Amino acid sequence: MRLIKFRDREPDFSMPADQYRVGLLEGDEVVPLGSVSFGPNPLLDILHAEDPEKALRRFRHVSLAHLPLAKVDILPPLDNQEVWGAGVTYERSKVARQEESESAATFYDRVYTADRPELFFKATPNRVAGPGQPIRVRRDSRWSVPEPELALVLSPSLKLVGFTVGNDVSARDIEGENPLYLPQAKVYDASCALGPAITLASAMPPRASIGIRLEIERGGATVYRGETSLARMARTLEDLIDWLGREDRFPNGVILLTGTGIVPPDDFSLEAGDQVAIEIDGIGRLVNPVVRGAPA
Repeated sequence: MRLIKFRDREPDFSMPADQYRVGLLEGDEVVPLGSVSFGPNPLLDILHAEDPEKALRRFRHVSLAHLPLAKVDILPPLDNQEVWGAGVTYERSKVARQEESESAATFYDRVYTADRPELFFKATPNRVAGPGQPIRVRRDSRWSVPEPELALVLSPSLKLVGFTVGNDVSARDIEGENPLYLPQAKVYDASCALGPAITLASAMPPRASIGIRLEIERGGATVYRGETSLARMARTLEDLIDWLGREDRFPNGVILLTGTGIVPPDDFSLEAGDQVAIEIDGIGRLVNPVVRGAPA
């Protein structure tokens, strides 16, 4: 079951301008769940139900309408959750962080092998791009990259209810200059993308078989392609969730990016006009264009 948040391209003027709908993505069609009475945050009403899968099956049963996917705009699959990130969870990420900051190389090595993971705040909902929406390179960065990551969708009780695709856009030169600049390298408008759907946890493939792929196009040609798998992660998802919730509460739930195992070479940087595509087995393909400069 793949749950999406969307708006009709042909607006329903009986609905508030900021209202959205939730639906199930089934092939090239969307099954709206709008015939069910939701509260002010319908996506969270489903995700935070005692049994999200049971709730979705009930909602799916009463919904008879189908919309062509081409007639809707898919939005980022979150309401008012914070987005957090985990770093140095793959060996490839550890090596890349050591290369970008020679003076802090031992810090990253220690994080990779330590009991305590690196966890950091990544984005508020207004900083998150959805499918087809631009991600942004900072104007003061000359070396920025996408970071394709499996994203965990967690309820207020930190129950793992689903998964989505995440892009933790990062300015490697800013972080490399000084690790204390991590928030500036990671947290800014349109520095994160999520989507296209949330796959409920029970519907995902076995974790060891989940592949993650990245493709970057420039001028219609592929300039970088890489892949990894969740099996190469050095930490368990449960370990990351446990550390995240030790001293924090998330009354609206939270999205947790789990780190990247795909890092383009050091001579590569995102440019305006690039197109970044991240695909994760069981979820789908998230595609975003790249812009540079001030947010719209």
